[in-house]
Amino acid sequence: MLATLNLHWLHSLPQWEFSLIVVISFVAVAVGGQVAMRPLLRRWFGGREYNEIVGHYLSAFGVLYGITLGLISVGAWENYGDVESKVSAEAAAIASLYRNVDFYPEPVRTELTGLLRSYTRQIIDVSWPEMQRGIVPRGGHPLIMGFQKTLVAYEPRTEGQKALHQESLYRFGQVIECRRLRVDCVEGRLPTILWVVVLAGSFMSFVLTWLLVVENHFLHDLLTAIMAVLLALLIFFLITLDLPFQGQHSVGPDSIELVYDQVMNPHP
Repeated sequence: MLATLNLHWLHSLPQWEFSLIVVISFVAVAVGGQVAMRPLLRRWFGGREYNEIVGHYLSAFGVLYGITLGLISVGAWENYGDVESKVSAEAAAIASLYRNVDFYPEPVRTELTGLLRSYTRQIIDVSWPEMQRGIVPRGGHPLIMGFQKTLVAYEPRTEGQKALHQESLYRFGQVIECRRLRVDCVEGRLPTILWVVVLAGSFMSFVLTWLLVVENHFLHDLLTAIMAVLLALLIFFLITLDLPFQGQHSVGPDSIELVYDQVMNPHP
């Protein structure tokens, strides 16, 4: 099934090349099947007298399939936007935590801020390239565990330090939660059954066009090819959004890089 196949190599291709592969594949199936079926139609069904019936079925099927494909596309787009929101939330949580521990007394301050900078840099330089290859990142765990041990071991003395420490513990919990949600999104994708519905619906659309008897073969092939291109672009759109961390238009670490540059290493 499409959802279980390793399609990561496709996302490593340039976007135009990836889309071209999908479009050519759909057009080849649609037009090639039509050319192969054309000599058999008159033998099986006769002439053009049944074109009106096929046209009615094609119209009804197009409406049902179009609605289904549209709803799936909207769901995929919303999931893509949700992943972007999770990354932004993680960046905001890291920034808030860093600002808090930056007010701790020495030597705890230097140790905590150094660990958090290393962890943030690890997300950008190591974890993100792994996610772009479809690999669930695991390298940041020792850094975050070291930060947790140092943070929990700190004993505040004044009331202000206690309030700040309580806030830091809360922000650290947010960082852990956001990290977990981001990592879970690496392997999240559309269910296999949805891909079966999408691809089967596309193929059935082609079959219905094959059943039409048209005297002008070039016009028939051209119209079928145009429909195949449209369906191919929609499928390409779904494949691109199905893996939000892969491809040229994937979700990037921009918000986390902004936190590292402006909060952890502010320019004078």
